[in-house]
Order: sequence, then C-alpha cells, then structure tokens
Amino acid sequence: MRLRTTMCGRSTYAKIAGVAALALTALVAPVSPAAYADPGGDQCVSDPNAHVTSVPSPEKFFGFPLGKGQPRTVTTDEIKTYVEAVGRASDRVVTGTIAHSVTGQELPYAIVSSSHHMVPGQLKKIAAQIRSLRDPRSLRPDKAARIAEDGPAIVWIAGNVHGGEKSGADAALRTLYELAGGLSCDVATRNENLVTVIMPTQNPDGRNADRRQNEYGFDLNRDWFARTQPETGGKIEMLREYPAQVFVDAHEMGGRQYFFPPNADPIHHEIAAQPVDWINRIGAANAAGFGYNGACGGAVTTECYFNYATYDMFYMGYGDTVPATGFGAAGMTFEKGSASAVEDRVQQQFNTQWATTGWAAANRREILDGYYKIWQTAIEQGKAGTLEPNEVVQPTNTVRFPVPDVKVRSYFLLPDRQIGDVRRLVERLRAMDVEVYRLKQEVTVPNADVFGGRTVKNLSVPAGAYWIPMDQPQKHWIQALIAQDPYVPFPYFYDVSSWSNPLLMGVATVSTGDALSPKADAVKGMDGGVVSAAPANGSYSYPMDSAAASELTFRLLGQGVALSRDLATGVVSLPARAVNRGDLDKLARSYGVAVEGQAGDASGTPLRVPDTGLFAGTGVSTTSGSYGEARYVLGERWGLDVKAVTTADVNGNTPAFTERSVLLVPDGSSANGGLTAQGLANLKAWVAAGGTYVGLRNEGTRVARTAGLTSTTEKTKPTGYQVIGSHFRVNVDTASQVALGRPAEDFQFNNGDPILNPSVTGANVLTYPSDGAFWSNGYTTNANALKGSVALVDEPTGAGHAVLFAYNPLFRAYNENGIHLVANALLLPSSKTSSDTEAARTLAATPAGKVEALRADAAKAAPADDLAGEWRPIVIQVADADAGRAEAVVRTYTDTARTASADGSSYITIPNPEGLAADEHPFLRDMVHDLNGAGIPLRSVVG
Repeated sequence: MRLRTTMCGRSTYAKIAGVAALALTALVAPVSPAAYADPGGDQCVSDPNAHVTSVPSPEKFFGFPLGKGQPRTVTTDEIKTYVEAVGRASDRVVTGTIAHSVTGQELPYAIVSSSHHMVPGQLKKIAAQIRSLRDPRSLRPDKAARIAEDGPAIVWIAGNVHGGEKSGADAALRTLYELAGGLSCDVATRNENLVTVIMPTQNPDGRNADRRQNEYGFDLNRDWFARTQPETGGKIEMLREYPAQVFVDAHEMGGRQYFFPPNADPIHHEIAAQPVDWINRIGAANAAGFGYNGACGGAVTTECYFNYATYDMFYMGYGDTVPATGFGAAGMTFEKGSASAVEDRVQQQFNTQWATTGWAAANRREILDGYYKIWQTAIEQGKAGTLEPNEVVQPTNTVRFPVPDVKVRSYFLLPDRQIGDVRRLVERLRAMDVEVYRLKQEVTVPNADVFGGRTVKNLSVPAGAYWIPMDQPQKHWIQALIAQDPYVPFPYFYDVSSWSNPLLMGVATVSTGDALSPKADAVKGMDGGVVSAAPANGSYSYPMDSAAASELTFRLLGQGVALSRDLATGVVSLPARAVNRGDLDKLARSYGVAVEGQAGDASGTPLRVPDTGLFAGTGVSTTSGSYGEARYVLGERWGLDVKAVTTADVNGNTPAFTERSVLLVPDGSSANGGLTAQGLANLKAWVAAGGTYVGLRNEGTRVARTAGLTSTTEKTKPTGYQVIGSHFRVNVDTASQVALGRPAEDFQFNNGDPILNPSVTGANVLTYPSDGAFWSNGYTTNANALKGSVALVDEPTGAGHAVLFAYNPLFRAYNENGIHLVANALLLPSSKTSSDTEAARTLAATPAGKVEALRADAAKAAPADDLAGEWRPIVIQVADADAGRAEAVVRTYTDTARTASADGSSYITIPNPEGLAADEHPFLRDMVHDLNGAGIPLRSVVG
C-alpha cells in the first residue's frame, strides 16, 4: 500500500518545525469546532477547526473543552466512555482494553489512522510489517525499503502512569478527538503517515485515588522490565503487537514549567543512536510548537519549557527507556508543572503531543528506514561482541566512566541451582522477544566472565544451561537487562544504578566474548513440572531454593496440601495421594519448578500457613513502597491472608496482634513504630512465645532494636559514602534455616541501606566479605565501609525469632533472592523445634543475662537520623573550594542541609524524610538548575 500525501493548498506537513506554531494557533483558542459532514475520500479542508459532526467533541461530551477553557480534569469513567464514544463514531478509530488494573478497572486504548488503514485485516497487516522490520534476518533490505516507502509509522501517546498526574490523559483525549474527527489537511497527513495508539491512563486506580502509585502502592514507572503489576504487562504485550517508533509518556512535576527532551545525562549506552537522534529533533519540534512563554530563562520562569535537566534515560524500568531500548522507539518523558491551572496543563501537554505527531508524520520515511537499521546494527554488534559506547547529551557534560573494552557474544544461565528463578528469567526475556536456547550437550567456554567479577578459563557449561546469543535483534535489550554492570557514564542518579536480573535473582550467570556455536534447542515455553511419576503411596519433592519454588509452596499450602521440609537441605515433599498429578504438573510448570516422584514417604518438618500480620503503624506509609510491596508479594503472589496490625494493636496487646504467628514490619521512618514501653514489652513477649518478627531495612530493624530483640547496632556511614542501588556479593551462612536453599555466595541489592554491625546474640545470615571477595557493581563510593557488616541476621528469643534485613528484600517485587529469604523467614519453625542452628547455638552458648544485657546496650544506642525514609537523602558533591557557593544556593531552598568534607570533596546532604523520588521532590530540580546556573561544577548528584 503506497502512502499518499494529502494536498491542501501549497504544502504537505514536510516542515513541521516551521509550521508547528501556526498549526497549533488555531487549536489553542477555546472556540467551538466548525461542524462539517465528512467529505469522504481524499478530500480535506484548510480550516484546522473543521471536524466531522458525527464525532463527539469534548465540548459536547464533557460540557467543556480540553485545554484552554477547561475547568477541571476528567474522571476515569469519563475517559473510558469518551474513548468508546469516539470509537463508535469514527471509522478512523478502533478501541479496546489494554489491561485491567489491580481493582479490575479497564485501561482503555484507541488506535487512530486513516480509515483505509482501519478496514478489516489492514491494521493487522501494518502492525505485522512494522514487526518484520525488527528482524532483518528474515526481511530483505529491498522489502524493508518498500515498507518504509509505503507504510505508516506507529506512534504511542500514553498518559497518567502516575495517578495524580492527570493532564497527560486529558490531552491524549484531545489528541484522539483531533485525529478522529479533524478534517484539515494537516490531520489527514498525520493519519495517512501514522498509526497512533492512544492510552490515556495507565493507572486508573491511582487516578481515582489522586495518588502516584497503583492500588498496591507500586510506582508503575519503575515496573517496566519486571512487569509485576497487571497494568504494566498488558501495555507491553500491546507494544509487542504494535511496536512504537515514537513513544510519549506524559507526566506532571512540581512548579509551572514544562520539560521535554533532550534529556539529562546519563543515557544508557545500549539505547541506539537513531532513537536518541529522533528524541532530540522532536524536542526542536516541541520547542517550535510549545507556545506560551517559550523557553525558560532570565525573567521567564513560568509557563515555559526547559530541556537537559532532571530526567535521564538510564534505569531500565521507565516509560521512555524500555520503549527506546526494547522497542527501538524515541521514548520520551514529558513533564508539566502541576501548579499551573488545569487548562494550561492540558493545553501544553496537547501542544507537545501534537508537535510530536506532526514531526513523526513529516519524517515517517526516515524513521522507518532508521528503524530497520537499528536491528541490523544490533545483530552486527552482537556477532562481533561489541557494546555500545557511553555518550552524554548535555553540552556541558563529558563521559566520566567509559564502557570498558570488552566483548560479549553470549550469556549462559547455569541450571545447577535456583532453577525456578532461572526459568522465570528466561520467560521474562522471551516476553520481550529475546531468543533463548537450551544446551543439548556440555560446551567449553575458553574465556568465561562469571558474574561477581571473576574469570575462569575453559569453563564447562553443562547440558540444560540456557544460552542467550547476542547476534540477534534484541542485543541492546539483552545487554541492558542482564549485564552485570550498567556502566553509568555520568554520576547523576535519579533512580538506581543496578538492575542486573541475574544478580537480582542470585542465579549463576556467565558471559563470554568467545565465538561459540553450541548444540542447543530454542526454548518455546516454560520448563518444569512433574518430571517423574510417584506411586500412589509415594511422594513428590522439589527444592525450595528460589522465589518461584517459594510461591509454589505457599500456593500448595493454600490449597490445603500437607507439606514437609527437610531443614538440612530445604527440600519440600508431599504425599502423592494429596494431589492430582496433572494439577501438580500444571502448577509447578507455571513456576518453572521441577518436581520429582519417589517411592518413599514425604519427610521433614511439617509446614504451616503463617498467620501473617503486616505492621501499619507509625512511620509506615500504607499507600506506597515497602508496605505495598509486602501486601503484593505475600497477598497477591503467595495467597496469604495478610492482616494489618496497628501501633495501637501492639501497645494494647489486642488479638489483632497476639493471634498472628508472623509480624512483618516494613521499611518506614520511625525507630520505634510509635510503640510505648508496654508495647515494646508486648512485642518482645510475643516473640519469646513463638512469634516470628520480620523487620525490613530502617524501621524494621530499628523497632526490633528498640524492643531489645537484637544486639546489632548501626555503623555510622563515612563522609562520601554512596551506594546508589547497587549489588554486592555476600557470604551466606548456609547452616541457617533462613538461608535454606541459597548458595554459599550470593548477591544482594543495597540502596544506601543502614550498615549493621554483626550480631553477637544470633546468626549473621548474610555478611559482606571483609577480604578480596568483596565486590559490587553500579555506582558506589567508599563502599568498603560495608566490609564485615551484615545484611541479614536471625535473632532467637525464647521460642521465636527476629529476622532482620538491613535492606529491603521485597524492593519493587523484583528482588527474587530476597523474596526467597522472606519466604524462609515466614516458614521458620519455632526455636524450640529447631535448636540445631547457628542462631540457637549462639544463643545457648551465651548466658541469658548477658544476652539481655547485650541487646539492652544495643537498644540504648541513639537511633540514626531519619534522612530519607524509604529512599535516599539528596547529596550534592562539589569540590571543597566550591562548597561555600554551593551551600549559599542550597540555603535558598532549605536550612536542613549539612556539609562534610572528605578527599577534596564536600558533600552537601539534604534530608528527604518522606523518601521522595527525584521527580516528586519539591525543589531538587530547581536547586540543581540554580547550582549549574551559578557555574558550580557538580561532581555528582544523588536524588
């Protein structure tokens, strides 16, 4: 199908930057659209306000315009009904539901294009052609050129991923109306050259609650690679069906300004050159079409736009980085200041959406040619083992940390342990169109890089291992998702600096630059299930050595299946007669767990469903972060009936507290959870009677210490200490029942967590090595302070335990090795029935009075300052010589900052007790802007 250029007067939309302001002028004023009957065919009119009468206008449907003159934002129900109404009225539109939210609300979408693109079968053909561009191995260059010549490009407009940031959704409805009902030649050209996918709201639950997060308290703009939430999975599946070349993610921020790219550094090195170029050029088109006060600067401080600040493209969980890296799109974050009036917020969002679609329509052929080349280059780089170099986009920045000169031609996921999580990772990769193979026979890798910074010569990789060759179209995504280091180019941190999936899961992984051709079969589906039958009077068993196997265990317990666990090996067994083999096979396969049958009886210590309380007391946010992660993992994934336990419940020793067998205290901002002296005594007595206390990160460990449940103390972090969401090697006490199923060396995620001195009254389950085995990735400075400290302790008290994580093992529900450890903690037997453990032996070897004294001393230690809640404080690093000037700028925003110096640098730390991310913070962006404006060189910025 050859695209037509719809003519109207003298011009097509070939020079969008030059005409954007003119084209938008007519669409800004709150005038009623001119009513026309659809002229049909290829006709169009010059009037930009001309619309088909049959398509309901916002004025007619809502009673007010969208943009200038808009008195309020629309509701979630209004979004849904308007999308449906436009879909019914226009032959340019198809509509549907992209996903359902946690509470079951629909996420509606509309696809808009010329009506002849929307006839039965044609839209699917267009999508198939775009998908074919992503695999140059099966599409010849001449056929790719024909698709680029004839076919439309695909643009996505997505809004409202953060529920309280509403204007992007309203503007998307305005964009839908203009494309669905507009009769101008400008609209006709856009529809002829583009298929536009419009997803007004990505977070209806959050929108209804006027809350950033979804119902489980997850930030959906951090969930893109892990896809833990239903809202995320649906849109990625639709992206696979309709791959974007341009993707707009419309947000809001503080203030009255507007951000659109070019982005701030850092940009992940594996984002291809074409999307970065398109992004920057779309920025120029947005500047031309923005209107209002134009660029911010000088006396212009409101209703203006800025670039090159705050919003990076580094972490692989954003709505710009994943479309860019995984789909080759110009993925872009647009941010409008929420302090502006509704009409200005929506109008500016619309202006940038309109300018973006206009640029994409004008440059369609170039985009599609470049899109094909992205995947050609990826295959060539993968075959050569070449990684993309680090680059910066901000004119004042230089690359501080280059990508090392290493070759990566293959990754291998080893099958000797954590096999359920290995297979989950395989499926996560396959769900992004990565090709994964299973080795049919052993292969020798001459030069193996073992994750954790070690190298091995002539490593034997066994049959059954999973092989991920890099010479495939998704080379960029593979490297971005599973490499053991992201190679940050520039020390500005908006989020975390490590998300290596093998490290998150703790699975054994190897990379190599060797050219290998092992005998292997393509993986077509999830492995696992019942691998051997058991006789009727026999049993089934599997190792509970992964988050996947843990989930299987809780699901079986929830079905009333009698399970036992060997407390030496971690193997779970069940009577064959307790389950239907077919049902067990289906369930186990869904988790990637291999279940074996045997003739003997099930054996081990019986497992019970833990009656779990989740602390919802002082210092804990029940609408976001750690509390929500616990609700999701324990409730949604594991199927536990999790009950809220308040501060008043513990203080009053009510049945809501005392009847629980487990109390999980999530991260928060209080050192005592609001517990009185009596409440602390109640908590301690409950543990001694057999309860299991599980404490996470700051609040979880500090409440336990205040209650006299641990002898651990917090080590003061040295000046210049920075751990920006990085992974570390840890030594594992494999004799501990909390660590059942984990390897002797593992990896854990640290995001500036408290540094705990070892316990002297319990077992130190995870310890940071104090010798040459100490290793980390991502961005860290002065991290040697962690050497010899502990990440996890098990403190027996009476018949119970206090299991304390210095970090958040449930972070974003993608830290699978931490999730496995939490499962172990919840299934701990009482101390009286499990005396043969290091924790119990340590306690037994210490006189009771001394144990109490050691823990009492720890409880007396002054609690650490709460500088960051569940996140991190803001830290600005400058040269000592610049400290005075920097402090003066900072003082214009806050009087809470503190400064310390080390090794020629001054570190200005600004407390962030609410744990706000950089894009939520009320003044971080403006403060950094002013520091730069004052000519102060910033050595690093941590938000």
